[in-house]
Amino acid sequence: MEPRISVSSFKEVVSPRRSLSASFRYGSFVNSVHTSERSGPPLVSPARGYVAVSVLCYINLLNYMERYTLAGVLLNIQKFFDISDSTAGLLQTVFIVSFLLVAPLFGYLGDRCNRKYIMMGGLIVWLITALSSSFVTEHLFWFLVLMRALVGIGEASYSTIAPTIIGDLFSGTKRSLMISAFYIFIPVGSGMGYISGASIASVTGDWRWALRVTPVLGLIGLLLLIFLVPNPPRGAAENQGQANTEPSSYKEDVKYLLKNKSFVWSTLGVTALAFLAGALAFWTPTLLFRARVVQGELQPCTEEPCNSSDSYIFGAVTVVTGILGVCIGAGLSRCFLDKVEYADPVICAVGLLGSVPFLFAAIFTASANIPATYVCIFITELMLSLCWPILADILLYVVVPTRRASAEALQITVGHLLGDAGSPYLLGVISDSIGKSNPVSSEWSFLSLKYSFLLCPFAGVLGGVFFLITAVYITKDKQAAQQLVPVKGETGAPGNNQHVMKESSRSSLWEVKMHCSLIKLRQRHDIIRGSPHRPQSLLRTFTSHNPE
Repeated sequence: MEPRISVSSFKEVVSPRRSLSASFRYGSFVNSVHTSERSGPPLVSPARGYVAVSVLCYINLLNYMERYTLAGVLLNIQKFFDISDSTAGLLQTVFIVSFLLVAPLFGYLGDRCNRKYIMMGGLIVWLITALSSSFVTEHLFWFLVLMRALVGIGEASYSTIAPTIIGDLFSGTKRSLMISAFYIFIPVGSGMGYISGASIASVTGDWRWALRVTPVLGLIGLLLLIFLVPNPPRGAAENQGQANTEPSSYKEDVKYLLKNKSFVWSTLGVTALAFLAGALAFWTPTLLFRARVVQGELQPCTEEPCNSSDSYIFGAVTVVTGILGVCIGAGLSRCFLDKVEYADPVICAVGLLGSVPFLFAAIFTASANIPATYVCIFITELMLSLCWPILADILLYVVVPTRRASAEALQITVGHLLGDAGSPYLLGVISDSIGKSNPVSSEWSFLSLKYSFLLCPFAGVLGGVFFLITAVYITKDKQAAQQLVPVKGETGAPGNNQHVMKESSRSSLWEVKMHCSLIKLRQRHDIIRGSPHRPQSLLRTFTSHNPE
């Protein structure tokens, strides 16, 4: 009786150790995508994914609380060290400069090493240096500057890598929701930084105590990170737990990103947004305090603690507008993205361009009507907050998973270097230059800072234009990224890859059937001749000539 070999059993023997592979070229980048035909359970359960995102959101909240605590007590710091506006702005600038210098390194490591360990190390550096900065004396301003620089190094590791972990835990609509939840804590944390800093300084009479709160809370975040946050394979959400395991050199990563026009123009838009938001966040409470002094509502600050009422109000406005803006921005994205593929950058452009007239109004009404100024600031921050949940999502769907950490790092570097690294210091320099003509006048102190704020609306217009240009290229770049990474399990997500994989599957099945027929004919022929061959030898012969 002749041996019987089924197509299914033959398919199991012949099929290669890895599944169908297709190579796609994008610019100078060639990436082979490996997928599995088995659809097993995800490596990280949904419940654990939600817990991990909650921990990352908590640490992000503390990150921005610490960053803007100094802005909430800036008047006290200026009085404590007797420093000018430009020197005070240097505190934020040195923090951002150190942040951006090491961000590319963490991005490179984040695409190649264990991301959880990198974040743990960065958080430890952040906790130690943030706490150390609270023990500075009035003759050691340089020590405070140095500690702020080291705090920036610690925060860079987290800010660069955390969004990519969320991107590998979820995909599609869920990922957009998780990214929105993560980024909503940027304005919330910033606002709480103003409020907590001003409150603690007022209660204790010493602004340095305000710097000791977030390190204590950060220790809890470190423990939660160690025990509750996984390190998912890169691209696991798109490939059902199978990682993209072929890393490339950093030079190839950068070349790929520079040829990705959506990434380049959106990064320039992020830079303009960072310039505008950084200047507003650092100087607005001080501007409003000086406006109240000019109107006769408050007396100039001559000793600590200075009046912090504007830090409370501005912090509350930042929290409320942040929550509303992120929710509205995410809702608009979900509503329009299925109908208009370039909706995301258009929403960002509308947010930036729409904030400009209200920012102008806030600058020029500050000297006459504080409540009206706060209304204009509220609308300005609401419009800017529309962008936060969308920016990271744009990066995640136009860049392949194996290069997301590098993309995040490069965007952070450019955005901070040309954005909020220099804007607080630049506004301080302009204010000091104008104020030299009448250095003892409280009114001129307000006007000099007011005129320096006129630089911000132009940054808003420029950023809006950059995002409109992004809208021209984003559909093409999104499709190119989807071709590089086949997406399974998402409705309407696979794109062109699905067609390629189906065609490859059909072709492979036809080859299997054909070779089964040939083997059976060969077996009949050998049996007639009296020298049957073992099927295994034929299979080895076939697989040696057909590795795929």
